[in-house]
Amino acid sequence: MPLLIFVVIGGFLAAGLKLDPREVPSPLIDKPAPAFSLPQLLKMDGLIDTADLKGEVWILNVWASWCVACRAEHPLLNQFAARQLVRLVGLNYKDAPSDARSWLRELGNPYDIVAVDREGKVGIDWGVYGVPETFVIDQSGLIRYKHIGPLDFKSIEEDILPLIQQLKG
Repeated sequence: MPLLIFVVIGGFLAAGLKLDPREVPSPLIDKPAPAFSLPQLLKMDGLIDTADLKGEVWILNVWASWCVACRAEHPLLNQFAARQLVRLVGLNYKDAPSDARSWLRELGNPYDIVAVDREGKVGIDWGVYGVPETFVIDQSGLIRYKHIGPLDFKSIEEDILPLIQQLKG
């Protein structure tokens, strides 16, 4: 009996190792985006509230200055932001605000607004596994897409841009 249990557990482990973690389906797709009201990184007395974004298509990009993969995707975010297609909101995750501000000064700031999630509680509400992660939210506040890991040219061109065009009608 113990050998049978060991073989079954080993089979599940072997199957799990073949899965791509970027393909983890989000239970939040087509569900309302979790609400938050957080301080803004670059505006000391300002707050960003998801209610302020209702009625528009927007993107939430979860990032941190300590994240190597975030650094890799950052030039693409700068290029994407230059197109001014939708509002790009950054969620600075579990990071020191001073480090985040320095990072944006060094690499450029693609974000229209940056919210500070110092403790990571909002990230938990959004089902963040790690950084970077990117979400597309529609006009009614529903999450329509989630990308786990750094964005690349292909995911922007083949997934995000067509979705934005579809949502904006």
